Amino acid sequence: MRRLAIALACLIACAGAAASAPAARASTSPVLAIADQKPAAFADPRFGALHVRRTRYVAPWNVALVAPQRVRFDAWLAAARAAGVREILVAFSAAAGSRCPKKPCVLPSRRVFAHAFRSFHKRYPSIRLYQPWNEANSPTQPTASWRNGARAAALYYNVVKRYCRGCTVTAADLLDLSKRTMLRWLGQFRRYANGKPLLWGLHNYTDTNRRSGLTRWFLTHVAGKVWLTETGGIVYFRKASGAVNFTYNERRAANALKRGFTLARSNRSRIKRIYLYQWSIDFSGNRFDSALVRADGKPRPGYWVVRHYRSWIR
Repeated sequence: MRRLAIALACLIACAGAAASAPAARASTSPVLAIADQKPAAFADPRFGALHVRRTRYVAPWNVALVAPQRVRFDAWLAAARAAGVREILVAFSAAAGSRCPKKPCVLPSRRVFAHAFRSFHKRYPSIRLYQPWNEANSPTQPTASWRNGARAAALYYNVVKRYCRGCTVTAADLLDLSKRTMLRWLGQFRRYANGKPLLWGLHNYTDTNRRSGLTRWFLTHVAGKVWLTETGGIVYFRKASGAVNFTYNERRAANALKRGFTLARSNRSRIKRIYLYQWSIDFSGNRFDSALVRADGKPRPGYWVVRHYRSWIR
């Protein structure tokens, strides 16, 4: 009887260990979040079934001072909260109406940005995660220049760190373009950023969709942790000029998502979060489409990839 009891105890212990193994693996993986700019995305039953707890919003830098933009953000925020999203990462970007690199393309002064941020922080004190500027090295942003733009982005970072004590703030949030342009931009940013930033943002669309190797390259050129603050499998992408970078292909986008997860898992000691963009496409034919769900609400292959990794949503 004693031997039987020992054997049963061993079986129970082994079963418990096996049951807890997936949870243990999930706890060491990066945290997964899903972002979308549309309030309606949060009402999708499939979104609710994933129990998404974290998301991200890209707002004009002066959103708190411009009534129409503020109303739009309030509606989005209310929808996210109603869906059970408990943590919001806000990234600031060019003002509404900007046409960078064409005019208008306004680069706010440090003083003007500080006023706008303090107004935002006062209105939304519960928001504690920030990116001072979204895709700061992108040609679509007034911060793209490695000289004046990178310096301005560093000053904005200093502002948010100063006026939001205790907040989590990423330093430069970069799009994975070329190594040369990224390195030059980073050098100027570091020159003007206070302290030694240990949290960075990266949008690794190029690496996820074209295997550029820029994710690992970026990790070797910054210290601390990295959040993939925007990434995904591109279904379709047409430049503003009309040139098509990616023809429509849902299966290719799903495979790119798989590569993105593999990249994050293989660098999990440094990459701590992934923000996928976007949940659903606004309308068929949109020139940028990385959505998990079609315009008619039907799931794409990429949705099932995310379902496979749903243990990362926590």
